[in-house]
Amino acid sequence: MVCMVSRTGRELQRYNNLGCRQVVGCIPYRYKKGSDGNNTNELEILVISSQKGQAMMFPKGGWELDESVEEAASRESLEEAGVRGNVECKLGKWTFISKRCGKCYEGHMFPLLVQEQLELWPEKNVRHRIWMSAAEAREVCKHLWMKEALDVLVERLKSPQQQKKEDVLPCFLI
Repeated sequence: MVCMVSRTGRELQRYNNLGCRQVVGCIPYRYKKGSDGNNTNELEILVISSQKGQAMMFPKGGWELDESVEEAASRESLEEAGVRGNVECKLGKWTFISKRCGKCYEGHMFPLLVQEQLELWPEKNVRHRIWMSAAEAREVCKHLWMKEALDVLVERLKSPQQQKKEDVLPCFLI
């Protein structure tokens, strides 16, 4: 069963030692299915709209005190994009200033190999989701730090040796 309510509020939010709010996100991905029903090598990336629908991005949100960074990544993907899967090894950490409010953030990004796409999810009524190629996702994503995380993912998935390691040892399974 899936909780159909997103977490809200800032009471449990984490901040680093410089006072930057810590946020966590995922880049949901899968491999396109061929006409025979088997996976191809063609990578697809899931992007979502912002709550106001003006921009496209990857699921991300606050990392809360009562969860691990991987649990936060998984929760954000479920709440905002309605997908579940394997949270893999971290792509990196970025520090950025929000253009909207001028505050400092520390963003942690993970790949999420999608295993299930839900028809109903907590933010279905305020977000749109769309699968596209990595190049298209990079083009439409509004945040530079997320584009950089996507570049890391694409490079990682190109390396057969790295991909085999991650297939055998995902960092976090949900």
